[in-house]
Amino acid sequence: MTLDRKTNLLQSFNHAFQGLVASVRRERNMRIHLAVAFLVLLASLFLNLTKLELVAIFIAIAFVLVAELFNTAIEAVVDMITDAYDPRAKAAKDLAAGGVLVAAINALVVAYLVLADQLSRFSLDLILAIRRSPTHLTIVAFAIVMVLVIAVKATRKRGTPLSGGLPSGHAALAFAGWTAVTFLVGGTSEGLLVSAIAFLIAALVGQSRLETGIHSLLEVLLGALLGIATTTLIFRFLWF
Repeated sequence: MTLDRKTNLLQSFNHAFQGLVASVRRERNMRIHLAVAFLVLLASLFLNLTKLELVAIFIAIAFVLVAELFNTAIEAVVDMITDAYDPRAKAAKDLAAGGVLVAAINALVVAYLVLADQLSRFSLDLILAIRRSPTHLTIVAFAIVMVLVIAVKATRKRGTPLSGGLPSGHAALAFAGWTAVTFLVGGTSEGLLVSAIAFLIAALVGQSRLETGIHSLLEVLLGALLGIATTTLIFRFLWF
């Protein structure tokens, strides 16, 4: 793959994330969806979910977010074409909103089927008894870090999760990975070496963001702190 193709591919990802951040800035419903997704992912850490149940939750969340993005895009195109009342424009917006409603209902059904029995047995004893799956914790930690990066950048109104703005999304995910690796290998004989290698990789990711001028030192440091703090809290209090 040539350098131009790599650049174009990265730019395509940046444009996609710009659309995601723009929808969070402009649409109240998208902010609500993200807040609910954050709470569901956080709640899943306290429940003894199987991998298939966790996959079902992620798919339901993604379905809602994708539907809301399409709804926002359709509304923007309709408003660009005409600002006068037109039954066809109304139908287009109503159909798009209907898609979001279907996705939301599907998410509620999935949440009921997956979480209802778990929540009915929820207690402090259950939290203390369950040994958290490191795979589960790592995936959810990454997802929560990404949600927090998007939320902060949306309030700052600058940058995308992968290009510019405060905090650095690359640094947040890189140091979240280092923190997770450190917890996972901490009790092994090779733990220190593996953790040091993971830290070096994360530091190189942060340095590359500085070297290219995409982020300032403050943005990289805050991203790193966000990733470390979020992942540490999750592993420290929920991994037994």
